[in-house]
Order: sequence, then structure tokens, then C-alpha cells
Amino acid sequence: MAPNQSIPPLNDPSLFKHDVAYVNGEWVKAKSGKTFEVYDPSTGKLIGICPEFDKSDTESAIAHAAAAFTSFRQTTPRQRARMLHKWYQLMMDNQEDLAKLITWENGKPLTDAKGEVAYAAGFFEWFSEEAPRANGDNIPSSIPGNRIYTIKEPVGVCGLITPWNFPAAMITRKVGPALAAGCTVVAKSPGDTPFTSLALAELANRAGIPKGVFNMISGSKNTVEIGNTLTSSLTVRKVSFTGSTNVGKLLMKQSADTLKKLSLELGGNAPFIVFDDADLDTAVNGAIASKFRSSGQTCVCANRLYIQKAIYDKFAAAFTEKVKGFKVGGGYDEGVTHGPLIHDRAVTKVDAHVRDAEKKGGKVTVGGQKMPKLGSNFFEPTVITGMNMDMQLASEETFGPVAGLFPFETEKEVVDMANKAEVGLAGYFFSNDLSRVYRVAEALEVGMVGVNTGLISDPAAPFGGVKLSGFGREGSHHGILEYQITKMVTLGGMGQPLQGT
Repeated sequence: MAPNQSIPPLNDPSLFKHDVAYVNGEWVKAKSGKTFEVYDPSTGKLIGICPEFDKSDTESAIAHAAAAFTSFRQTTPRQRARMLHKWYQLMMDNQEDLAKLITWENGKPLTDAKGEVAYAAGFFEWFSEEAPRANGDNIPSSIPGNRIYTIKEPVGVCGLITPWNFPAAMITRKVGPALAAGCTVVAKSPGDTPFTSLALAELANRAGIPKGVFNMISGSKNTVEIGNTLTSSLTVRKVSFTGSTNVGKLLMKQSADTLKKLSLELGGNAPFIVFDDADLDTAVNGAIASKFRSSGQTCVCANRLYIQKAIYDKFAAAFTEKVKGFKVGGGYDEGVTHGPLIHDRAVTKVDAHVRDAEKKGGKVTVGGQKMPKLGSNFFEPTVITGMNMDMQLASEETFGPVAGLFPFETEKEVVDMANKAEVGLAGYFFSNDLSRVYRVAEALEVGMVGVNTGLISDPAAPFGGVKLSGFGREGSHHGILEYQITKMVTLGGMGQPLQGT
């Protein structure tokens, strides 16, 4: 089946890889010949097809990664740094084309997609700089004459499973530290958004990443089979996954027999708290940035907005006015601020949350409806006031453009409500009281806190959660540690007197 050619023309059409995956430096099809289709969430039109890999295909990719690891682990950190930096530069040189691919298969507006490309490339730049600085330690021994030191070694072949909401950044955030550490990888592209990852594979080839070091496989119906193959393989020593808590639990169980090193970045349900001493304009703008980025389809977006009663009405009015200024449409259209959701199932969930809130006393101040004239995957950016803890929005992650505003009175009350969630990825609060900043930041049971800002993602910052949001950190100098093991060496008999005395 021929791909749809409605995409705005690419400066480099060879970045659009159709009907192939990338294994051992070669573009390959599934051994079975099976494929799956990928559709534009804005128009519903076919974009193209990708190989439906199965267990055999995945095992082949693992074998190539294992063979490449033997030599790649021997490369110097500086050599790996140069490769990553070249890959970074190629991404920036092709930023416009990569953004067009992201918008095509994900739906986010082109401006947002360009921002994602720069953010994603930043992980290659960051870890190109971390690679030469992965130092061990010299440790004073408690036994006279012994000397102790540690070295950092790559963990081995890594299986990486990424989601659709950031088709570029979720890959580079994992691949960057893995290659910086000297590991080789088998990465599975998201079934809904595989073409961005395949473009990154093309750029990896141009950057001189050796054959077998970076393998990008694909699958949709066989996702469970691919995941099980990665987790059960004795060759794969590390699995990193970003996605739902339920799938993360399954992958952890599957990894138990082989005792894999794991990084799991799972579900979020972020509280967003505005205290009455906050700067109102700053808080409103922060809430807009956090809640409605990518139409609310981010794991760290604000899901439960708690507003102190003294400023509740003012905040709600100002926030609603901002949302009224949004323009929803296809990501390539001029002036569009928000695109579609990824598929109609996402729209169904969002609509159910809105209807539930209305039924239980919530008032929609803007939005609240599907947008069938635009397409089946569009939903109006929505604000709901009068929220209470009995509503689905209070306990379930919406993953869509719906902001429910919950009133609160005291600091303790709101922290207790925020911490009631079983997950703990990100949390946000706005306050100009320095003592409160420290108290609340330390009291929130989350892995990341934004204070007076709605945007916390940065390659320099450690990204990850607590509780049912998983464990492990991505980005920052902590990120490379997830792909390394610490080897200790003890030298005995080193305390002999100097010769000639």
C-alpha cells in the first residue's frame, strides 16, 4: 500500500522511511512480511505502513546488538561523545523536517513539534558531554596495604520501549545515556508514531553510529510479544520503559526471571496548587503551559488544579479567558495552538471525565464538547469549576485538554489531597512565601516539583517519579548511571615500604 503524500514536502524526503525498520545498520522488513498501518490523527488519512516485527525479528535485533556491544564497549568515552554530538547536530540541521513528521503522525502544532526536536536533540548534546565524565572512585581502605577503586562499565544490551506523545524526545532521552555509557540498544518505536523514530535512525546512520549499536524495531499488534521477548532475553541486561503503570508492572514481572536492571517512568496525575499569596498572572500562565501543552497529553501535565478559595474566582475567570483564546485545528494550519488527540479512544475518555464532572456538580466555563467538524479526534480545550473529590478527574489521569479547578482552604488540606494519589511523578505549586516553598516542596510525594513554573523538563534535570509512577531517573548526570554498573577492584599488598630504606 502506497503512503499518503499529503504531508508538506520535506527538504530531505529520504527521512521518511516507509515499510522498513532499522537493524544492524540496514533497512529491513519483517521476516513474515506483515505490516501495520499508521494514520494521521488530524485527518484520519493513511500516512504509511511499518513492519510488524515478531519474536524472531526482535531476537535477531538483540543478537546484532550483542555482537556490536563487544567492540562498542571498548570505544573511548570521547569517541562516543563525538558520535552523539554529530547526531545532535544532524537533528538540529533537520529540525524542520523532523517537526513536520512529528506533526503528521502525532498531531501537535508545528511550533510545538519544532520545540520538541530541539528538546530531544538536547539529550544527545547533554550526554555527549557526560560520556567523558563517567568517573569511578578511589576509596580509602580499612585494611592496611589494600587499595580500593571503582570503575563504571556499560550494563550491556538495552531494550528501550517508548510512547507516542513525544516521538523524538522519549527516544533520545533513553538512547543518549545508553550510548554514552557504551551500551548498545534495541529500541521499539511507538505503534502510533513510528516515522519520527525511523528518521532518527537514518540520522544515526549518517552520524556514524556503528552497525548494531542502535536498532529501531517496530510493531503494533505484536507489541506484547516484542515486550516479552525483550524482558525474557538473557542477553538484554536492561529495560527502560515509559508508559502506563499497568504495563510497567507487567514488564517488571516479566523481567524478574532474568533480574534485569529496570527504569520505569509510568503514569502521572500531577497536582497543580495555587496559594493565595502567588502572583496570579504567573500562576495562570504556568497552568496554561502545564495543563494544555500537547493538548494535555503529557505524563507531567497538571491534572488536578487546586486553587485557594480567596483567589479561586479570580483565577478561574482569568484562566478561562486564556483558554478561550486557543485555536484548535490541524497542526500545519496557521495560528493553531492545539491539535487533535491521538485517537478516538482518547476522546472517549476525555468526554467521559467531563460528563462525570457535570453530573456531579461541575460547571464547564469553556469547551466541554467534541469537535466533529474538525474530525473524530478533536475535543475542545475545557475548564471546569466547582470540582470535588468524588469526580473521576480527582483520581484518574485524563490525558487530555480538560482542567478541573478544585477549591481548598489550608496548606495541610491541599497537600493531603495532592498526596492521596497512588502515583507521584510531578507536582506544581505557586507561592511567594519562601518558608511555604520549602515546606510544600518537601511534603509533596512526587519525584519532581515545579515551583512558580509550569514547565520542568530539561536535559539537565533528573526526570522520574515515586510510588506507582515508577523508579529510575532520565536526563541529568543521574541518567547515565541507569546504564552503568559499578565494578569494585581491591589491590592487596600495596603498602610495602619504599625500596632502598
